[in-house]
Amino acid sequence: MTTAQGPLVGLKVLDLSIIVAGGTASSLLADFGAEVVKVERPGSGDPLRNWGPFANGVSLWWKVHSRNKKSITLNLGTPEGQDILKRLAAEADVLIEGFRPGAMERWGLGPDDLQKVNPKLVMLRFSGFGQSGPYKDRPGFGTIAECMSGYISMTGFPDTPPNLPPIPLADEIAGVFGAMAGMMALYHRDVPNGGGDANAKGQVVDVSLFEPLFRLCIPHITMFDMLGINRERVGNDFPDAAPRSLYKTSDDRWLGLSATSQSTFESLAQAMGMPDLINRPEFKDNAARLENREALNDELQGWLGQRDLKETMDQLVPAGGVVGPVYDAAQIMADPHYQAREDIIDIDDPELGQTKMLGIVPKFSETPGAVEHAGPTVGQHNSHIYGSWLGLGEDELGEMAGQGTI
Repeated sequence: MTTAQGPLVGLKVLDLSIIVAGGTASSLLADFGAEVVKVERPGSGDPLRNWGPFANGVSLWWKVHSRNKKSITLNLGTPEGQDILKRLAAEADVLIEGFRPGAMERWGLGPDDLQKVNPKLVMLRFSGFGQSGPYKDRPGFGTIAECMSGYISMTGFPDTPPNLPPIPLADEIAGVFGAMAGMMALYHRDVPNGGGDANAKGQVVDVSLFEPLFRLCIPHITMFDMLGINRERVGNDFPDAAPRSLYKTSDDRWLGLSATSQSTFESLAQAMGMPDLINRPEFKDNAARLENREALNDELQGWLGQRDLKETMDQLVPAGGVVGPVYDAAQIMADPHYQAREDIIDIDDPELGQTKMLGIVPKFSETPGAVEHAGPTVGQHNSHIYGSWLGLGEDELGEMAGQGTI
């Protein structure tokens, strides 16, 4: 299987962004067949190449995050580089950038400049706080976005500090929103009112890092406005429905359990052989269970703590129990369901050798995506892209390299 089967074959994407957010968006597009050209700084490349862990001296973050992409080098700080970028943009459908607001405009590469050379261009602009507002000029990474979105204030236990996630969550969610928004803009450009318009134009999509995660923190703003209540930290519980938490089995494994509707709670109680829980006044409905959440968790932990993980799963899953083990990477790789879904694939890379990485998500029935290669070396595709997109030959590229343009 190759990405030539994907639904985005023929789509041309220039990715000028660095680190994670814009790269997540372009990675999703590349997985499904878009030709994504990663524009990197000559010599050093994307700073993501410096993120560990490393194997054979190569960043594993880079290898996975930039799979299916092609790498070219270009110095955007020079007039020559800016001219080349405009020529590339004239050939592209989508341009992704993640510089601080105003940087592209200072280089003469802002939306007005680029849409003069390509009115159909869709421009995805990632930044910490967006292209407008009093904070737009602040530097902003995903960590700050996670804090200011409201999300971090809700993580952790009541008697502990808030917890930051162990992954760049805000960046990656912003990347997903960006990819979705880019496709919406392309749909509007190419299929307005379901018809098609030869004069349809591209547009600018402004994606901050904090707003996508803020958008997912439902319903804390409305709750505060209507009820004057701030969402508080409740550990592994869910503030609005119970039971939902993590529980420890007798063999020291952790199990996630969620029975947040009345029917799933009743099915759980029956499967555990504890039907009396259903009719006890303190557990009769969700409001009562929330009021008595600690007592309910104690009941569940008492039952689960007497059984090992396998016994628990074997008893609850056939009866409709919504439970699952807490997995680490080794357990994921050994799980037959992951294998059956082809969620872990083998890749042969010139720098890493044979390795495994995440498969394609989601699964398409007719136009599936695929992983053709891991992240490229810096400027690996200079000859191919500058030749096929702009018709530049090796002599011209050699002169540009000598000038520091590429």
